[in-house]
Amino acid sequence: MGLTGEELERFVVGDLKQSRFRAGQIAGWLVRGAEIGEMTNLSAALRAQLNEIAVANPVRIMDSFKSKLDETEKFLYALEDGNLIEGVLMRYHHGDTLCVSTQVGCRMGCAFCASTLEGKVRNLTSGEILGQVVAANRHIRAADPERRVHNIVLMGSGEPLDNYDNVVKFLRRVNDPKGLNISLRNISLSTCGLVRRMYDFAKEGLPVTLSLSLHAPNDEIRRRIMPVANAYSYEEVLTACKYYIEQTGRRVIFEYALIKDLNSDVRHAEELARRLRGMRCHVNLIPLNDVKERKLEAPDRRTVEAFQKRLELKHISATVRREMGTDIEGACGQLRRKVLGGQDIG
Repeated sequence: MGLTGEELERFVVGDLKQSRFRAGQIAGWLVRGAEIGEMTNLSAALRAQLNEIAVANPVRIMDSFKSKLDETEKFLYALEDGNLIEGVLMRYHHGDTLCVSTQVGCRMGCAFCASTLEGKVRNLTSGEILGQVVAANRHIRAADPERRVHNIVLMGSGEPLDNYDNVVKFLRRVNDPKGLNISLRNISLSTCGLVRRMYDFAKEGLPVTLSLSLHAPNDEIRRRIMPVANAYSYEEVLTACKYYIEQTGRRVIFEYALIKDLNSDVRHAEELARRLRGMRCHVNLIPLNDVKERKLEAPDRRTVEAFQKRLELKHISATVRREMGTDIEGACGQLRRKVLGGQDIG
């Protein structure tokens, strides 16, 4: 799953001692989510050979949970080494959006996130990131052949820019016209603000939407909830965002989780608006997801609406993220922790 077209050809010709055209046949099956045994235009002998040395998709859907409130579906994926990751499929009028993970766990330590509670186990390979999309496509097409993943958000467990090389390779693979051919403009990458990597990513020539997990109007509050703020100042992060906008022509999305008695007052909205004034950006306001291990709460609806209105009054584009899959604990990290802890997930 992680091989580029050229790498797959080298594997087929060099390792399998097969004709080059077999690579195209295998690639066609891979993007459909087929297992090796289902690749029926390959000989039985070749399929047996492949089964001994290769895995078609290193990711499989171990379980899925569909929301009774909307059409959101949460996936628990099993990896070849026994590790577990999560994904969330959200259905909108413009198509299906899949939230994918880039690491097993996370080492960023953000106070409002469940994915980071046990730290980072390891990076995912480009094939494991792509495999989530392929597995989701196969799952939803079993019920409706016309459905497929149209949009991708790299907002699952892990910090994408902390797994830089694999994430960049994934983006090029998922955009491959001979593969899934998903437009990079339909992909968002969320980072907590690894400034050096933000500059590197801006130079890749990939018109991906950058989403910056900001969550505070200043350094003092940001350092209380995001350890990365001790490495990179607020101003450094915003300067990197401006550079990304200049290089790509894309606006930046600022993710802002509203936390009761910490960052959700109208004075915080006014300070945030001053910081963002003049930038090509949008603020995505997120009522905090409940993470039992953290003593942080979401503000009430009135506070959320007042925050949004104050930003708009200051000419900052802002919306409140639609809450989806709340009955299936849509926030990444929650389901995996339940399974690892042996809790009932029925």
